Amino acid sequence: MFDSLSERLDSVFKKIKGRGRLDERSIEEGLREVRLALLEADVNYQVVKDFISRVKEKSLGAQVLKSLTPGQQVVKIVHEELIELLGGQSVEFNLKGKPPYVVMLVGLQGSGKTTSAAKLALFLRRRKYSPYLVPADVYRPAAIDQLKKLASEISVPVFDSSVDMNPIDISLQAKQYAQENGLDVVIIDTAGRLHIDQVLMDELVEIRDKCLPQEILFVADAMTGQDAVNVAKTFEDKLGLTGVILTKMDGDARGGAALSIKSVTGKPIKFIGVGEKLKDLEVFHPDRIASRILGMGDILTLIEKAKSSIDEQEALKLEEKLKTAQFDLEDFRNQMRRIKKLGSIEGLLKLIPGMGKLRDQLKNVKIPEKEMAKLEAIINSMTLEERRNPKIINASRKERIAKGSGTTVQDVNILLKNFEQMRKMMQQMMGQMGGGKRLGAKVKKVDRKKLKAKRKKIKKKKKK
Repeated sequence: MFDSLSERLDSVFKKIKGRGRLDERSIEEGLREVRLALLEADVNYQVVKDFISRVKEKSLGAQVLKSLTPGQQVVKIVHEELIELLGGQSVEFNLKGKPPYVVMLVGLQGSGKTTSAAKLALFLRRRKYSPYLVPADVYRPAAIDQLKKLASEISVPVFDSSVDMNPIDISLQAKQYAQENGLDVVIIDTAGRLHIDQVLMDELVEIRDKCLPQEILFVADAMTGQDAVNVAKTFEDKLGLTGVILTKMDGDARGGAALSIKSVTGKPIKFIGVGEKLKDLEVFHPDRIASRILGMGDILTLIEKAKSSIDEQEALKLEEKLKTAQFDLEDFRNQMRRIKKLGSIEGLLKLIPGMGKLRDQLKNVKIPEKEMAKLEAIINSMTLEERRNPKIINASRKERIAKGSGTTVQDVNILLKNFEQMRKMMQQMMGQMGGGKRLGAKVKKVDRKKLKAKRKKIKKKKKK
């Protein structure tokens, strides 16, 4: 989402860092370009004006101008102010008091409310809650059917509402059912419109007043930019929001909504949708997003993704296999599948500090995802015996595997050759890790010899 903004800011900061000393004029020139970059990213004009004013005031401080690295100090100030602009710190989901807790999702039609309701249910279930989905949008029959279908996909109970029911009655009955059946979070998918009208608002206010929700979350499509911010302000004035869910953050929009919505509405972004799959909902961390925008990566998110994908027991088993040279094509395929679960290679590169720029250098290289899909197709065409013992794969077997995977015999040969090289390299690495003490002893011996030789040279010079 922030690619174009990141590129613009990167070029601005390169100029600032390149100068040995900064003065008021050079800082103003740099901040003028920062202002243009933010406006082009569709950030609210007043928000940009206030942001630049704060950065300028701090950048012109004596401590910055007299420091040895004033350019880096300015980047640090921009980073800190970006974090504040995005909300300062992540805000926890408010599920306190006596259950069942009620969460209302509100927003315009097409913003992604129904999908976000299912994503939120899955998110909460993984955190040991018992969510209950409630389709309360009776004006759009497809919305009820869609939520029921999504609920079945993630095995979450759903209220059996229909188009002839009243949304207020649906919400109250669902809350009552949840209370009686030990379901602790009621997620209400409310009706949306193409634009705000009084009838919709009156209905939402009545649901709020009768169900007393702990959370009223405005669901905004990040692709709509400033429109999303303006609509959020109206919902805040009428309903009193507790937070925002920004959807389609994986898209190619300019990111203005994410940078403006907290300042304009005063309400924090609590979650972001980062993909189409139901697992693609993340807690919003302002500091991590600010780091991504400035090309500093996001190692914490990368670690969280890895932890959710990799099982500790399986990792230990894999380590044992590597030590005993039992790592086979079956294990190789399993590891590829885990990497896929982490997300796209391009997306993962953005999370590693400084690695996002590699994307430009890799434009002419084959897309890793496609190559991985081809490798997996070849391995899938093998029998279990062939995967576990690749040495038995002869010419006729290679032909069969190539036909079954829609590839060539040459592709099969390349896979087998590369796999064997990789396995040998892994064994060598494991061997070196195991024999560290012996290696250390050798190094110390060599160092002593060098030391003796140096001493001899010094003695000779003194004699002369």
